[in-house]
Amino acid sequence: MVRKFTGLTALFAVAATITLAGAESSGANAQVAAQATQTTAVAAQLTEEVVPVFVEKEVVQQLPAEEAQSDIEETTEAPRAQSLRELVNAMPASGELSPELQCLAGAIYFEARGEPLDGQLAVAQVIVNRAEDRRFPESYCGVVYQRSQFSFIKNGNMPRIRTASKAWANARAIARIAHRGLWDSKASEALYFHATYVRPGWSRRKVALATIDTHIFYR
Repeated sequence: MVRKFTGLTALFAVAATITLAGAESSGANAQVAAQATQTTAVAAQLTEEVVPVFVEKEVVQQLPAEEAQSDIEETTEAPRAQSLRELVNAMPASGELSPELQCLAGAIYFEARGEPLDGQLAVAQVIVNRAEDRRFPESYCGVVYQRSQFSFIKNGNMPRIRTASKAWANARAIARIAHRGLWDSKASEALYFHATYVRPGWSRRKVALATIDTHIFYR
C-alpha cells in the first residue's frame, strides 16, 4: 500500500512539472495537455488499485441442501398408529442413525431385545429421562457409557450388534419413538430399573412405577 501511494504522489509531481514547463513555452501546449491527460488516466488506474473495496452488507453463503435441513429424526411427520407394534412397523427401516440414537438403540438391543415392545420402550425411556436429568450425563451416549450403570458395557465398549436381525430393527424403531416421544410409556418418569430376579439395595429407596415382563422400573 505505501509503495503504490508513493508512486502516485510522484506522478502528480511529474504532472505539476510538466504544467510549469508549459507556461514557458506556448508552442508545447498541445503536448502538455496530452501528457496531462495520460497522467490523469494512470493516476485513476493506480487509485483503483490502491483504494480497497468494502462490502456494505455481510455476505452469507447458502448452505448445501443436506446441511440446511434439520435432523430428519426431529422433522419428519410422526406416523399414525393404533398400537405400539403398528407404530414400530411404520417407522423407517433404512437410514443412518445419529451417534446418539445409535447409543440409545444399542442399549435397547442389549438390555431388552427379548422383552415385549413396551418393555423395550420403557428401557429407552429411562435413558431419555436420565439424559434430561442433571444428576446424570446430558447425552444418550453419556448415560449408556456411564461407569457401572449397564452391565453389557465391557471396558468402555459396546459389544457387536447383529445389524441384520429383527431385534436390531425393533431397537432402532423404539429408539426413534422414545427420542421423539411418539408413544407414552408405562415408565414415563422412570430413572432406574432392574431385573425381577434380583433385589438391589437401592430399590428400597425408590418408588416403583411399573413391572414389565422381567424388569421393574422406578423413579
